[in-house]
Amino acid sequence: MNPSDLLLVLVANFAWGFNFIAGKEGATHFQPLFFTAIRFAFLLIIMLPWLKPAPGVMKPLLRVALLLGVFHFGMIFMGLNAGGNIASVAIATQLYVPFSAILATIFLREKLSFVRLLAIVIALAGVMLIGFDPIVFDHLDALFWVAGAAFVMAVATILMRQCPNLGVFRLQAWIALVATPSLLLLSLIFESGQWETLRHSQLSDFWTPVYSAIGASVIGHGIVYYLVGRYPVSLVTPMLLLAPILATIFGIFWFDDVLGWKLIVGGMLTLVGITLVSVNIKYLRRIWAGKQYIEDSKI
Repeated sequence: MNPSDLLLVLVANFAWGFNFIAGKEGATHFQPLFFTAIRFAFLLIIMLPWLKPAPGVMKPLLRVALLLGVFHFGMIFMGLNAGGNIASVAIATQLYVPFSAILATIFLREKLSFVRLLAIVIALAGVMLIGFDPIVFDHLDALFWVAGAAFVMAVATILMRQCPNLGVFRLQAWIALVATPSLLLLSLIFESGQWETLRHSQLSDFWTPVYSAIGASVIGHGIVYYLVGRYPVSLVTPMLLLAPILATIFGIFWFDDVLGWKLIVGGMLTLVGITLVSVNIKYLRRIWAGKQYIEDSKI
């Protein structure tokens, strides 16, 4: 990977890492479902030029949009609003990787090697250890919300196989179109005081949904889509694990988060397990042998 693309990897990690800060601030100020609706409203405005029909794949596309926009992001911001610290939430979001591997084995008949099975066990054990950290244990609902969001993301990832070659921006546009009214309706049902919040909000308060829409969706996902088009998924994915580490650092400085040893050890176990799930073992063997075949993008 050339230096300019490595810089893009760093930008994507910073964009996603800081999104946890913006999400927690925004969910606290606006309420989680209302914040998520506002976030997608901004994203919809930005993505309008890419809101085009996808003949032949509209049904799976709408299913993916519902799962990602309404359930995944809604649950993420519910988890951030539930309390605890940024680190546990950021690390737990990465569970979508082993969840995807398990679902692909069950529904797509993909082979699950012993190494990947062991990696999944390590990742799940790490999350369980995180759950026993005293700070996290007092806010286990946050961990459950985020683990649920990761599972939904895994399901959506499997369904995406039915609608390939859409392009990241068209997918983002449809997610925003489905999510905005759905989340607004859910907010009106389960939350209250939305109008009062808007009436007493200053323009500066809207930096959180604007950043979440542009930083995470447009910049973060746009960069990753570009990189995956040039390099093997097994090379790109592990590099994105810097995001939860950066989110943890941001949480320490922004919210004065405290990290216990169980959270640190559990986080390391989880990230190691996720790395092993993501990496193409054959590709690693070729690197070890001094034969870096970048064109081998199968995972």
